Amino acid sequence: MAARRGERDPPDARQNRLQAERARKERRWQLLFTQYTVNPIHPVHMVSRKPMSWHENIQEPIDDEFLKLLHRAAVVPREKYSEPQTESQEIGWHTKPLVPFDRNDTRFYFPRQTTEITINGYPAPRGQKPKDQEESPR
Repeated sequence: MAARRGERDPPDARQNRLQAERARKERRWQLLFTQYTVNPIHPVHMVSRKPMSWHENIQEPIDDEFLKLLHRAAVVPREKYSEPQTESQEIGWHTKPLVPFDRNDTRFYFPRQTTEITINGYPAPRGQKPKDQEESPR
């Protein structure tokens, strides 16, 4: 029944029309999934079996495809792919140094240096030895 000019639909009819339109739009984009697999990214938490349960003690055949999927998910990206797949993987992808490491080359080797400040936290006064180097009386 159409509303006359100037009259509005009752609130229930308006709400019903909005819900029906929303349901139509949702159904347009819904997909029906019939095949499910375990997410290889999240670890599977194993629960110990009950020792007296007969149906849990039956040995089942091992699914090779599933095991391959789990092992592939556990491999680090550098072993999976020949090149980085994302921009953030490019950082640290090539870890081999460009120049061979040499301790005598002062351009690339900066060893830690020990000074009074690094040992004590402050410099010793002039003419005195730091507390660590003072001879202890016996």
